[in-house]
Amino acid sequence: MSAPGAMLFGGHEVVLPIVLPLVAGALLVLLERARSRWTAPLGLAATLALLALAIALVRQAGDGTVQAYLLGNWQAPWGIALALDRLSALMLLLTAAVALGSLVYASAGEHTRGPHFHSLFQFQLMGLNGAFLTADLFNLFVFFEVLLAASYGLLLHGATRARVQASVHYVVFNLTGSALFLIAVSLLYGLAGTLNMADLAVKLAELPPENQRLAQAAALMLLVVFAVKAALLPLYFWLPDTYAAASPPVAALFAIMTKVGVYAIARTTTLTFGAGALAGIATPALPLLALGTLVLAAIGALAAVRLRGLVAYVVVASAGTLLLAIGLGTPGTLAAALFYLVHSTLAAAAWFLLADRIGAARGGSDRLTPAPLAAGWAPLGVAFLVASVAAAGLPPLAGFLGKALLLQAAGETTLAVAVVALVLGSSLAMIVALARAGSTLFWKPVDGPGTPVPAAPADPNRPAHTLAIVGLLAAMLSAAAAAGPLGRYTGDAAAQLVARTPYIQAVLGARPVPPAYDVRQEMRARGELK
Repeated sequence: MSAPGAMLFGGHEVVLPIVLPLVAGALLVLLERARSRWTAPLGLAATLALLALAIALVRQAGDGTVQAYLLGNWQAPWGIALALDRLSALMLLLTAAVALGSLVYASAGEHTRGPHFHSLFQFQLMGLNGAFLTADLFNLFVFFEVLLAASYGLLLHGATRARVQASVHYVVFNLTGSALFLIAVSLLYGLAGTLNMADLAVKLAELPPENQRLAQAAALMLLVVFAVKAALLPLYFWLPDTYAAASPPVAALFAIMTKVGVYAIARTTTLTFGAGALAGIATPALPLLALGTLVLAAIGALAAVRLRGLVAYVVVASAGTLLLAIGLGTPGTLAAALFYLVHSTLAAAAWFLLADRIGAARGGSDRLTPAPLAAGWAPLGVAFLVASVAAAGLPPLAGFLGKALLLQAAGETTLAVAVVALVLGSSLAMIVALARAGSTLFWKPVDGPGTPVPAAPADPNRPAHTLAIVGLLAAMLSAAAAAGPLGRYTGDAAAQLVARTPYIQAVLGARPVPPAYDVRQEMRARGELK
């Protein structure tokens, strides 16, 4: 049964988050070749439309209905299926919000510093949305490759030496992960004869004992691939240099790309590997590795010499927190993870844009050393304070509430002491790192004789810059203001994630739509076909 809102788009609204950026990206390739002045407006209009669509899908998924969509009109598991539930709808909305802020910021001039920015941006959105909607492991691989291929081009946008160097590590690491992904899904297909996640959930739980070890090996390989995307210890070392080297709007968009790995781990551990011999396949390794990620992220933040490097370690710390909550595996910790995911993604995206503005106000350098500031630095200081409170998880913002929910739910687990100690300890380390950075950037006097003349901004602030940063910070503050409704939604999403049966029934029970016009029936009526 489809939700009432489904009729607004004729029942095809589930596939639109993939089709819309695909069509927009194809048109933008042509406009970019023609150097059309409509390139940027079309990219912005497509992203705005995607945001409106994501809002409609969140409302549609809010009633708890899992809506399956059969691409090609072939019944699962033989055909390709998409599925919309509360979690996938939430990820679509978060992606669209971050993408809009990033694109508005880029429209101030960053998009002109390299070719095909707008088309690559839309193709990346297509890959992200497809990864959140697909109900098939092979198509998850396909969408991973789409978003990664686009991210390679975006990372090199406005190529500098640092970006080229970071891209080499990034590409090699992810290509290795893609090869491992193929091996894992090949093993699963050989064992179960299907890659549909709902069908796998049924068949893997019924595997004979002689095949269970091989299935566990395939599942662990798949989780390693997702851990690469999610920046989990010891596979996170590519992230700080990559994110610090990317252009500001690209780094902001990459804030949601890390969450694809987090989403994939949450989806597969609760659905595909949620029963039988594969149940609990990620424990106790996942929460222990996540705790280690928190420790090393805190050390990296304290040792950072550049503001953007510090922000990159904030992203690693948020990934560690999310994976810790997912690894603990209770409905309470999953609900806390989803609540914290919204806040941490918006905060990270705003941070990358803000770090660029602070660097521009200091003459183009974001090194954590004293330097003169250009006029108009006070608003940057206020934004720095708000973003620091958000990143450190301090009250009254939603980051504090998310961590409080995690600590409360973790009290029922065997790792309660370690979780409380390391989550609070990493938060304290982030507070120290951000406070030290703020005092150096805004308050510490410049060494040397005399008073230096304030530096001219390396890249003057433009209205689009301000609008993008304020918009993302406002969205983050709204998450705190709407903590009650957001908490209820994420709690329901976590409960839906744990309850595997409705998802399995929706995907495997979806039936092809009868054709509007049956040629064979018409030919039989005419006596042309027996």
